[in-house]
Amino acid sequence: MRLTESDILNASILIVDDQESNISLLEQLLSEAGYTRVASTMNPQEVCALHRKNRYDLILLDLQMPGMDGFKVMEGLKTNDADSYLPVIVLTAQPGHKLRALQAGAKDFISKPFDLVEARTRIHNMLEVRLLYKKLENYSHVLEQAVQERTAELRESEARYRSLTELASDWYWEQDENGSFTKVSGPVLEMLGIQVDALAGNSGGVKATGWNETEREVLQARIAARQPFLDFLFSRVNADGSQQQFRVSGEPMFNQSSRFIGYRGIGVEQTAKK
Repeated sequence: MRLTESDILNASILIVDDQESNISLLEQLLSEAGYTRVASTMNPQEVCALHRKNRYDLILLDLQMPGMDGFKVMEGLKTNDADSYLPVIVLTAQPGHKLRALQAGAKDFISKPFDLVEARTRIHNMLEVRLLYKKLENYSHVLEQAVQERTAELRESEARYRSLTELASDWYWEQDENGSFTKVSGPVLEMLGIQVDALAGNSGGVKATGWNETEREVLQARIAARQPFLDFLFSRVNADGSQQQFRVSGEPMFNQSSRFIGYRGIGVEQTAKK
């Protein structure tokens, strides 16, 4: 993240001083240094509104002004929620005001009468820091937006995946890391021998019977070991003596930190497909 000299010289600057001679001196100094966007005001009560409108990169602020001194101006600037960084260099002839100004939020100070070389150096350095801060802030916003867009894309992709798996199978399920079902479609709970109605809070559900317990134990062992399984054959005998056979597939799910967060799977009834 770099700045060019052109970036600094094109920065917007506001001079605030009740003495026209001081404004003229600073304008000349900045013009000779190559700065192209310099504005000024002798009315401190205009500063907050001007900054909200123009978002200055730097404000050169005189502390001693009639009606509203520089400290009150800085208090007003702090209420601008759109800018958490106070881009102010105070101008003062009072040595005792320097520490107070810094404590009030000013980032630097220039002493009066002006040392032109010192003033030019402090302004340049301050603008370099300020513009880097803005670039970092803008980069953070761009990164945040990119993360939000990517998250939305992943959610949309996941939704499409679920839709396709549900269309291509007789049932689909998801479990969390504790084995609790978080999404179910089709007879998967019954297949695994869980009271289906109990998921909805009805304790009167009847536990399914007729499933091949040996096959069920093998399947549950694979899930417990967090192993994927593909086209696992699973069968049951119904109360009327008829038989059903199912083909099931599943995979463990992990988050970005490689932590196990559950299982998801699909199943197809083979008997019905024949």
